[in-house]
Amino acid sequence: EVQLVESGGGLVQAGGSLRLSCAASGFRFDDYAIGWFRQAPGKEHEGVSCISMSDGSTYYADSVKGRFTISSDNAKNTVYLQMNSLKPEDTAVYYCAADPFPSVLPNPYSPYWGQGTQVTVSS
Repeated sequence: EVQLVESGGGLVQAGGSLRLSCAASGFRFDDYAIGWFRQAPGKEHEGVSCISMSDGSTYYADSVKGRFTISSDNAKNTVYLQMNSLKPEDTAVYYCAADPFPSVLPNPYSPYWGQGTQVTVSS
């Protein structure tokens, strides 16, 4: 059974940092791309970042470039999203998703999704 479990969300002041984790199981980790998405009330679903596990290539949306860093620990089947210099507009539920198609772009049609973790940034 494929499972993705996010953790690390919380409440932080603007300018602060959080590190999200996405622990994966039930599939061959190295064959997938893992994307981070976010959904805020009244806003479109946004692909924030992605990492291709096959070659380590990464993608960042312009809205987070220079502030967020995606990384992976293949031994732990876990992908991380380090979020620095957080802004109130980063407030959202963050989801990770696993995509078997070898693309570095976050795929909103990925077949496997976690349950989400809430990130709230206060001003």
